[in-house]
Parts: sequence; C-alpha cells; structure tokens
Amino acid sequence: MQTVNEQQNSRPFVDRRAQVAQRDGVPERRQFTSSVTNANPAIAELSAAVDQYKLTHHRRFITFEELYNVISGLGYHK
Repeated sequence: MQTVNEQQNSRPFVDRRAQVAQRDGVPERRQFTSSVTNANPAIAELSAAVDQYKLTHHRRFITFEELYNVISGLGYHK
C-alpha cells in the first residue's frame, strides 16, 4: 500500500499559472465590470477603463492609487 506522499509524488505537477488565460471562449476572471449592463455611461466607461488597465498591466487587483490613475486618465479631477 502506498503512503500519501508516494501517491502525491506519482501524480504529475500541473502549473495552472502557465495555462492560457482564455480557454474555450471564456474570458479571464479579472473583470471589473458586472454582468448587468450599466444604465449610466460614465460607470460603463470607468469599468471598461479599469478592465483595460488590469489586462494591460497583468493585474488581478488594483490599488487605490492605480484606480485614481485610471480615473484621472479619463479626465476626471477634483
């Protein structure tokens, strides 16, 4: 009978990080937009800009500073 360690060592290691982000037409799960369409065009624009930033910079989560940079890049200011 094999021990647990022997069973784990006999299975090949699969590095899931190396897999392609887009499989079977399913987009990567880092989207900021919701599945519900936004009635407010400004919200839709911000969501699309955040999604683009995250995809461009390979980020799953962004900091408040990065969010501020996205917002100011859209032309908003205090």
